[in-house]
Amino acid sequence: MAITGSGSLAISLSFFVILSAFLQKGAAEIVTVEGQNLATDNISVIEGEMATISCRVKDNDDSVIQLLNPNRQTIYFKDVRPLKDSRFQLVNFSDNELRVSLSNVSLSDEGRYVCQLYTDPPQEAYADITVLVPPGSPIIETREDVVSEGNETELTCTAIGSKPAASIRWMKGEEEMTGETTVEETYDRMFTVTSRVRFSVTKEDDGVPVDCIIDHPAAKDLLAQRNLEVLYKPEVKIVVTYPEGLPREGDNLDLTCIAEGKPHPHQINWLRVDEDVPPHAVVTGTDLYIENLNKSYNGTYRCVASNAVGDAYDDYVLFVYDSRAGEGAPQKIDHAVIGGVVAVVMFAILCALIVLGRYFARHKGTYFTHEAKGADDAADADTAIINAEGGHNNTDEKKEYYI
Repeated sequence: MAITGSGSLAISLSFFVILSAFLQKGAAEIVTVEGQNLATDNISVIEGEMATISCRVKDNDDSVIQLLNPNRQTIYFKDVRPLKDSRFQLVNFSDNELRVSLSNVSLSDEGRYVCQLYTDPPQEAYADITVLVPPGSPIIETREDVVSEGNETELTCTAIGSKPAASIRWMKGEEEMTGETTVEETYDRMFTVTSRVRFSVTKEDDGVPVDCIIDHPAAKDLLAQRNLEVLYKPEVKIVVTYPEGLPREGDNLDLTCIAEGKPHPHQINWLRVDEDVPPHAVVTGTDLYIENLNKSYNGTYRCVASNAVGDAYDDYVLFVYDSRAGEGAPQKIDHAVIGGVVAVVMFAILCALIVLGRYFARHKGTYFTHEAKGADDAADADTAIINAEGGHNNTDEKKEYYI
C-alpha cells in the first residue's frame, strides 16, 4: 500500500507540473476566445490630433482590464498608468470600460493596441491605430506660361508627403480632365503623387482656370489653380459708317475696320482685291474713306489685321448704284392691304348687282299689274283697254307697295 501511495503521489505531482507548464504557456500565448464579451474599435487619426481607445466589457465578473501598446507594454492597468508617457490620459474607468486618450499622435504611435481582460482563459481585443498624414499644399506647373491657339500645353501637379497616397483630379472650367498619375513611396510609408495633363487650346480657353484638386482622407478643399493664357490671331469685322442706305454715285463711303486679338493687332492694312485702291481714297488708322463714288469703284475691299500669331481679314463688296437708285427703289408691297382692298371692291360690286336685280324685278312686276287692272271687271276687250289707260271709274284702286 505504501508503494501504491507513493506512486499515486508521484502521478499527482507530475500532473500539477504539467498543468503549471500549460498555464505558463497559456499566459505567454493568449488567444482571443469566440463569444467573449470584450470589445474595442479600430481608429484612424490625423497626425498631431488625439486618438481615444475604448476597452469595453459587456458582463464583467470583477476581472481586471488593462491596455497594452504595440510592444505589449502596459499603458494602463485598471486606472493606474505604469507607462511613463504623459500623452496617455485616463478618460474613464469602470467595471465595464477602460477608456484612454492619446494626444499629439505621431507616425511612431501607429500599430495594434491590445485590450486585455484577466479571465479564465484571458481575453484580448485589438485596436489598430492608423495615422493619416495630409499632403502639403499642391504645386502646379506649366510647360509654358503662354501658348498659342491650336497648340498643346501640359500642366503638372504634385502632392508631397501624404499617408496614404493622395489622388489628384483635374478641372478646366466646368470640364473634368483625365491625367496620367505616378505614385512614389518616399520614407516611413509616406507618398508623393504626381499627375500630368495634356490638351490643345483654343482662343476660348484664354483666362479659363485649370484646377488641380487633391482628394485625401486627412484634407479637404485642397487645390492649386492656374489660369490659361492663350494667344490667338485677330478677329476682323468691317462696319459701314456711311452711307446708311445704298451707296450711290456722288456719295461718300466711310468704312471702319474693327480688329481684336491677343496680342492686339499691330498692323491693319486696306486693299482692293485684284485691283488698286482708288487714287483719292484716304486711309486713316482703321478707316477707309472714299469721296464722290462712281461705278468704276465697284469691287471687293479687304481689311487685313496682323499680330504675332497670324493674319485675318474681312471683305466688303462695293456696288455703286446710280443717283436715282434710292428714289426708284421698289417699295415693299403689303399684299395683305391689297387683298383687303380687292375684297372690299368685290363685295361692293356684289351688293350693287343685288340691288339692281331687285330694282328691275320690282319695276317689271308693276308693269304687269297695271296692265291687268280693269280687265277683270270689263264687259269686253275695248272696255278693258279703256280701263287700263286710266278710265276705271267707280273701281277700287289696288295699290301695291314694295319695300
